[in-house]
Amino acid sequence: MSGQAQPPSKYDRLIAAAQAVPPVPTVVVHPCDETSLRGVVDSAQAGIIRPILVGPERKIRDAAAKYGLDISGFELVDAAHSDEAAAKGVELIHAARGEMLMKGSLHTDELMRAVTAKTGGLRTDRRISHVFVMDVPAYAETVFVTDAAINIFPDLDAKRDIIQNAIDLYVQAGFGKLPRVAILSAVETVTTKIPSTIEAAALCKMADRGQITGGVLDGPLAFDNAIDVEAARIKGIKSEVAGRAQILVVPDLEAGNMLAKNLAYFAKADGAGIVLGARVPVVLTSRADSPRARMASCAVAALYANARRQKAPTVPA
Repeated sequence: MSGQAQPPSKYDRLIAAAQAVPPVPTVVVHPCDETSLRGVVDSAQAGIIRPILVGPERKIRDAAAKYGLDISGFELVDAAHSDEAAAKGVELIHAARGEMLMKGSLHTDELMRAVTAKTGGLRTDRRISHVFVMDVPAYAETVFVTDAAINIFPDLDAKRDIIQNAIDLYVQAGFGKLPRVAILSAVETVTTKIPSTIEAAALCKMADRGQITGGVLDGPLAFDNAIDVEAARIKGIKSEVAGRAQILVVPDLEAGNMLAKNLAYFAKADGAGIVLGARVPVVLTSRADSPRARMASCAVAALYANARRQKAPTVPA
């Protein structure tokens, strides 16, 4: 009814949670246009991040002045162009100046080249992967979609890391414990004709044997019986995951990208984006992202970074 206050959305609750922890030092690479700068300023004003801007100083200041954005309180590290900004951003992470990395107005592949470089990059022993944290109005849960941006055709070992990265984010960012993980395919039965069904079954067995931890896995599941209880009931699927999935693991990047965009454009979902598996979380935003989705991306990364900071071992004096 009109005049009644709307209940807070999933993203509103996420942003509020991030505001309850200290602002996270964040290296922002090449924020040279209104969209990327406004996302930084909004998130800083909300108390979610403490930015260090890296890029062409004059270009950044001119963009801020043109659009009335106050960056006077931010540290600014000059870099001649986007490639240099990405390299310097990674160097600042190595120097422990930031606990998050954030994409500005450069191309994603420019930033990720610096992040994934074998020498001087931010690789760990975990596969780097991407998670869309999606607020779908028609679905009760905040839903993760992974991987729809980094790994094109991940093999079984890569999928193991993709799932573990998503579970760790879900738990450590405070979404809940033991997330329900649906490994998607076109059908819910194992068949040699669809290789992703075989991989789904293998991943579930890997979880049984402790090779994937912290979540409850089921698969293969088709999309409908992963997210709809009645669809799962009709197919006779009985599991903790079917119909109530919180993490959706897609067969490959093509499928994931189409799923995320379908949710965005048909279901009017917002999608926050974060890259995991590197030394620090990496916030990936798109020009099409709403201001609220940009802030939500910062919020989920900040919650994750804060949890990692609290888990880090203390070094004796």
